[in-house]
Formats: sequence, structure tokens, C-alpha cells
Amino acid sequence: MLRVATASLCVYCRRAQSYPLASRGRCSTPGPGLEENKLTVDALYDLSVDIRKIRKLKGWVLRQSPAYVQETAALLRDLGADGAVIARVLEQHPEAVLCRPEQVRAQQELWTSVCPNNRDLVGIIEKFPASFFTVHHHGNQKANIQYFQSLRLNKRIIGKLMASAPQSFSHPVERNREVVSTLEEAYLSLGGEQANMKIWLQKLLSQNPFVLMKPPAAIRENLAFLRERGFSSTELLRLISKLRGFFSELSTDSMRDTLAYSQEVLRCSEEELRETVLKCPALLYFPVPVLADRFKGLLSAGVSMAQIRDTPTVLELTTQIVLYRIQKLRSYGYDVRTGSLEALNGTKKDFEMSHGRLQLRQERPLFNPVAPLKASEE
Repeated sequence: MLRVATASLCVYCRRAQSYPLASRGRCSTPGPGLEENKLTVDALYDLSVDIRKIRKLKGWVLRQSPAYVQETAALLRDLGADGAVIARVLEQHPEAVLCRPEQVRAQQELWTSVCPNNRDLVGIIEKFPASFFTVHHHGNQKANIQYFQSLRLNKRIIGKLMASAPQSFSHPVERNREVVSTLEEAYLSLGGEQANMKIWLQKLLSQNPFVLMKPPAAIRENLAFLRERGFSSTELLRLISKLRGFFSELSTDSMRDTLAYSQEVLRCSEEELRETVLKCPALLYFPVPVLADRFKGLLSAGVSMAQIRDTPTVLELTTQIVLYRIQKLRSYGYDVRTGSLEALNGTKKDFEMSHGRLQLRQERPLFNPVAPLKASEE
């Protein structure tokens, strides 16, 4: 029994010793103790922070010393955050209290350069606290901000990039410069116009900031693969624009498997397959099991393969959504087996508007031009 207890304690000690290593890139983490820092716990209680949540997920934070709970809360309060927001930030990212006040003030100045409105900055901190409190890469962050500003990207887009893809601002600026250069070269080589490149790049980065995390080689390999499959430069530019930054997340192996499966199921030629992909670029990034499930769901509902070839964008919807919409349309007298699958497409709002028109058409009485009009009773 004693050996078991000792072994468990040793495992616990090793785990405790590993905690600061996991967070060393963010804030200062002195050696951990086995007891909680009472000053930290009391300060968090005073701020109405759920200590149980922190103990469950990141209990190691409560054992660190020193901690700067009051200083962190004061900075957030000066930005306009109320008590509830401060509590949520510290519950979600308690490591914030381990950052030295001068580090946090430096981060505030850095973020203010791209988000001068305090209210908007508080919103970012509440949603992405880890991004704001990443303090140990300040020099790289500043250099990357200056680089993106030199590309004439507006502050809103740069702020969005920093919030949703903080890693891309933590590594040296040369890496981002290489990725952006590769994207620009690809755009121009495919026939894009220099005058439109800035807008194209802004859209690409704002729609999927994680494109900056991918190696430039992946973009080149994907372009080369699709060229080999017969896509022209104009078609490739359309694909990149439609897929946005997700194009860099594709792999040649997955695309090869997906295209082979789609061609076999759709029973189409290479040219017809390219046309289908241009209509529905999602075919390139859905894995085979996902596509197989969606084909199966459509066919089980009575939809023909010819209909899917005509409207392949229906494959972007999950099987559950497709079956629900088919049933909803059927209740209004619309049979997708004999009609167009376009009625299934679109966002939830688009579909509700579409089937709402069908409902009105069903409920509206037919006008009989020869029927006598009812006179008002006197």
C-alpha cells in the first residue's frame, strides 16, 4: 500500500514539475509548490472567479508565486472591462495573473496600435485571452505588425490575425514574409492582376488567418498537383479564391483519394470532374468517408446521381441537414426527386426564406376572376 501511495505521489510530483514548461512561452512561471498560494486564491475569490474551474483545468497556476491578480484586474478595468468580464477572462486563462505588470502594459500598447478602441480590445481579450497575454514574443509580434502594416492591411484585419492566429505573430517575421510572397506569386502566376492583389490578399487572410501557419511548399505542391489534373490557370485562381486559405491545408494524397472516389461514384470523365470541382470546391477537402456518407444520404432520399452532378454544392451540407430540409420541403408539397436540388442549398437563413415562400404559396387562396365580390354588409 505504501509503495502504491509513494508511486502515485512521485507521478504527481513529476506532473507538477512539468506544468511550468507548458506555459513558459506565455508568462513567468517560478517553481511550483504543492500548496496553493493563499494570496492568489483570496484575490481571485474577491473577483468572483470560479476557483473550482481553475483547480480542475489549470490548478498549477494557483501554486505559483508571485502572482499579479490585482494588477491584471486593474489593467482590464482601466480598459473598460466590468467585473463579470474580468472573472470570465481569468477563469478561461488564469495564466494571465502570472504575467508581470510591465509585460502586460507592453502588450496593451502593442494591441492598441491595431485596435485603438478600448471597447473592441476588451471584446478581443474576452474572446481570445491567450492571444493577448502571450508576452514572451513581444519583439516578433511588433515586427510582424509592422510588416503587415507595410502591406497596407487595415488595422481590423491585423487585429483579427493576431487574435485568431497568435502563433503566426510569435515566430520571426521572415516566415510570414515567405508565406505572403508565395501567395502573391501564386496569384500573379495564375493571371491575377497586380491592382487587385491587395484586396485578394486581404480577403484571403481575413477569411482564414491560419494560412500563415502552413509551409509555403504546401501551396506550391497543391498548385502543381491540380495543374497535373488538367486545371487551367484561370480555373486554379477561381479555386484558390473560393477555397480561401483552406487551399494551403489540403494535401496531394487526400485530394488524390477524394477525386478518385468522386469520379468513380459520379461516373464522369476527367473534364466533367473538373467542372464539378469548380462548382463545388469542397470536394477537394472532404475526406472520402464524409463524402460517402453524404452520397448515401442523398441517394436514400430518392435523389438521383444526375441531380447531384447538376447541383454538387448540396454535398457541402451534412446528411442530417439535407434530410431535414427534404422533409421540410415535402411538407409544403415540393418533391426534390422531381425538382431542383438548389432548393436545399444555402445557409439556414436562406433556406428558411425559401421554404417560407413555399408555405405562403400553399396557404394563399387561388383568385377566381369570375367569382362575385362580397359586398360589405350595411
